[in-house]
Amino acid sequence: MLEVEGTFAGRFGFIVAVLKVEGDIPVAELDDNTGFAVFPLAYQAVVFRPFKGEVLDSVVTKVTEHGFFAECGPLTVFVSHYSIPSDMNYKFIDDEPTWKGSEPEDDIVKDVSVRLRIIGLKIEATEISATATIQDPYLGRLD
Repeated sequence: MLEVEGTFAGRFGFIVAVLKVEGDIPVAELDDNTGFAVFPLAYQAVVFRPFKGEVLDSVVTKVTEHGFFAECGPLTVFVSHYSIPSDMNYKFIDDEPTWKGSEPEDDIVKDVSVRLRIIGLKIEATEISATATIQDPYLGRLD
C-alpha cells in the first residue's frame, strides 16, 4: 500500500492514502519478465483530482515575468501574466521578482499564499499539469 501512496494514478488523480484493501488477498501471479509475484488488489483510497473551474489555495514557488508557478499539494499550477489582473506589474523589489499590486498586501512573491481558479488541465499517464487565473473576484493573495 505504501508503494502507491503519493503516486499519480492517471484518471483517478494523486493517491493520498490507501484506506483499506477490498476482499481477500488473491493468489499471486508470476511476472514472466521479472519473476516477481504479483498480487492484483482492489483498494479504497483518498485521492486528489483537480477539476477545471475548481478554486484552490496554493503557495507560490517561482515568480517570472511571464507569470508565476504555485503548488497545490502535489499539483504544480502556472498562472500566466494574461491571467493576472491588469493593474499588477512585474517588478524587482529588494532583488526579488514580484507581481506588484495597487496595495502592498496584494504583491505576489515567492512563498505567499494565493487563491486561484483552474482554467486548464493536461492529464497524462504519469503526471498532471494545470493553468489557472487570479482575475476573478475573491482570488489572489491570501496573507
